[in-house]
Amino acid sequence: MVDLEYLKMSPLQKFWFNFKAFFKGLPSKFSAFFKAIPKKLYKLWLAFAGIFLNIGRAARDGDWKTRTSFAVMGFGLVARKRYLRGILYFLFEVLFVLYMVFFGGKYIAQMGTLGEVAEVAVKDPLTGITVYEYHDNSLLILLYSLLTIFIMIAFVYMWYQNVKSSLISQQFVEARMHLPTDKEEIHSYADENYHKTLLSVPLLGLTVFTILPIFFMIFIAFTNFDGNHYPPANLFGWVGGENFANLFGGGVAGNSSKFAFTFGQVLLWTIVWAFFATFLNYILGMLVAIIINKKGIRFKKLWRTILVITIAVPQFVSLLFMSQIFSDQGLINNLLVKWGVIEDAGRIPFLSTDGTLARTMIILINVWIGIPYSMLICTGILMNIPEDLYESARIDGAGPFKAYMKITLPYMLHVTTPYLITQFIGNLNNFNVIFLLSGNVPISSDMYNAGQTDLLITWLYKLTMTYNEYGLASVIGILTFVIVAVFSLVLYNRSKSVKNEEDFM
Repeated sequence: MVDLEYLKMSPLQKFWFNFKAFFKGLPSKFSAFFKAIPKKLYKLWLAFAGIFLNIGRAARDGDWKTRTSFAVMGFGLVARKRYLRGILYFLFEVLFVLYMVFFGGKYIAQMGTLGEVAEVAVKDPLTGITVYEYHDNSLLILLYSLLTIFIMIAFVYMWYQNVKSSLISQQFVEARMHLPTDKEEIHSYADENYHKTLLSVPLLGLTVFTILPIFFMIFIAFTNFDGNHYPPANLFGWVGGENFANLFGGGVAGNSSKFAFTFGQVLLWTIVWAFFATFLNYILGMLVAIIINKKGIRFKKLWRTILVITIAVPQFVSLLFMSQIFSDQGLINNLLVKWGVIEDAGRIPFLSTDGTLARTMIILINVWIGIPYSMLICTGILMNIPEDLYESARIDGAGPFKAYMKITLPYMLHVTTPYLITQFIGNLNNFNVIFLLSGNVPISSDMYNAGQTDLLITWLYKLTMTYNEYGLASVIGILTFVIVAVFSLVLYNRSKSVKNEEDFM
């Protein structure tokens, strides 16, 4: 379409055209994202190649002090009077060796089988009572093995930094340049290297509490960990990609096709829910903010205060209250029966047996809960839009709707795109609203251990906490993570907030 045809469109036609163009462009955006992966992998390979080149350079050009650092970490630094860093490298090596000898090594050795003997029945010869002795625990073996792998990776990294530092120190000495003293190095971590000091603790926390559990979940997805293989009484083992095959209908399990059908239905509803839960709240919250901010509206502070108070009420209280109001024996049905609108036997199943109605009610209740948050965010941004833009629009003959489409909405979208992406991703994993409103209903016989309102996250919860299907649940967790990560990266990196950051400066 040429620019002239676009300019001739009405505001509503332009909005619809841009709306369709956005979703038509999503496949190309995803394609561009995946096409960029080989280039990123190539850059990663170059980075690894640089590491090996540095190690080779240290082995070829390093003196005896630097080469000794290959075996005794920190030796090259201590020999050049950089005692603090050299001793820390040496202590790290000693602790690593002790850890591997007395703890980590035995778990790495068992990782291939995840244990051989779970429990042994032993009869006490004196009392005649049979007791059970527990030996291998597959869960602990996998967890500690994974932790040991992370520690080994950390050791390799520290070893490389030790060799690199030794070579750099050697080059400084050969060039007769000043080597930083221990005091200067400590001072640097409070000055030019202060960012490393600040990020060290968050990075450690991220590794232990986020990255390690993600990899643990990935490993579990390749095992038969379920109620029949539950440690410590029983062992579980590796099954390869069997769980993935079962989920996509290609496995040998009797419920394989049911797994696949349920996953498709739950995934579709999860995306539909996230879309409406995000954009309905956003648009309606923005409209409420515009109405409150409009000149001539009285008691602005009162309306904002009322909406803020609704946020102060814990969300689980509001959700449980609404679930009781719309239950089969709840307030709404009782009033309808009392007024003669419906019969007692014909109560409306708002959140119980009708899946379509339950999904609709969940979206509407979520709008009621979410509008105050969107209103507060939009209010602050609306106050920062220059009033001169609206005055110029009025002089040019633009009405309220055109001013909204040309000024308010573009400005809001530019500023709040990261917020929208965050909300969309959060709604993909919105456990509270679904679980507290509908719980385990509506139940469908066609679904494998899932209700018609279940999202991927609530289905995962049921598989683990109720049915002990840990392997299958881990597969769902991995796929959820992939979906969330791809949506986040593609939409954020392609948004104008990132590509044209300076537009509204």
